[in-house]
Amino acid sequence: MIRIRRIYDPEETGEQYKVLIDRFWPRGISKETSGWNEWIKEIAPSDSLRKWFAHDPGKWEEFKKRYGNELTKKQEVLKKLKQLEYLQGTLTLLFAAKDKEHNNAVVLREMLEEY
Repeated sequence: MIRIRRIYDPEETGEQYKVLIDRFWPRGISKETSGWNEWIKEIAPSDSLRKWFAHDPGKWEEFKKRYGNELTKKQEVLKKLKQLEYLQGTLTLLFAAKDKEHNNAVVLREMLEEY
């Protein structure tokens, strides 16, 4: 099972392995209290794509396509995430964006579920 959660929201029951998938360290979170198991920043959208998208819901469909294309070039990291899901039972992808419906974690989870 793959879950997604905003890093600033409380941990949910049943979370077993948590991976931060953003390129940048989330503001206001200390390393000591972060609560995640691993940070895989190379799975985040490229800087140019992130800046272009700027969390604009009007660009969501195009962002999904472009980020999906970037993800297809990151097969080793996708395999690693799928293996973590298999070994841990539940994998939680953590993100910092305020918008819980239009962010890279949503796209990544969809891709991993189809992988």
